[in-house]
Amino acid sequence: MPSITSARILILATHGYERSELRVPLEQLTAKGAKVTIASLEKAPIKSWDEDNWGDTADVDLTLDEVQIDDFDALVIPGGQINPDLLRKEEKAVDLVKTFLNSGKTVAAVCHGPWLLIEAGGIKGRKATSYSSIKTDMINAGAVWRDEAVVTDQGIITSRNPGDLDAFVAKIIEEIEEGRHERRAA
Repeated sequence: MPSITSARILILATHGYERSELRVPLEQLTAKGAKVTIASLEKAPIKSWDEDNWGDTADVDLTLDEVQIDDFDALVIPGGQINPDLLRKEEKAVDLVKTFLNSGKTVAAVCHGPWLLIEAGGIKGRKATSYSSIKTDMINAGAVWRDEAVVTDQGIITSRNPGDLDAFVAKIIEEIEEGRHERRAA
């Protein structure tokens, strides 16, 4: 079981990620000692969405082709409507999520991020939450949807929105320190 101080966490994002949903986990997990890496479709800065307009950018450390799952203890998927909608159309992104789900490692998605869990076939029969506008998508994909700040099912963590980020990050830390989770394949 890794300590958060030695954990290696991958954030999967592209243009249109909700700024706070990438920045808060990045900053809080790094402050706890974790090594956090950002992966995207190409190795160029990605632009955030900040409430109602484009925001700042984040540097990308790895492309999806460069990610080696064995190098990481957890995957974090920020939301925003644009980011996961673009990523769920990319086979490499969906395959990466599916590989993390099948590994038993911690997988965390916030807001619209669970769209990637749906695409990867990892939400059916699991307790989960999401941004309220995709509640029906979650239920149609077989999730047992709950309106709670953070919902965890065998190391798969979901949260609703930026207001839930402190609880979301705390649960990521807890689940990483528990180690791998036995769960059915996605």
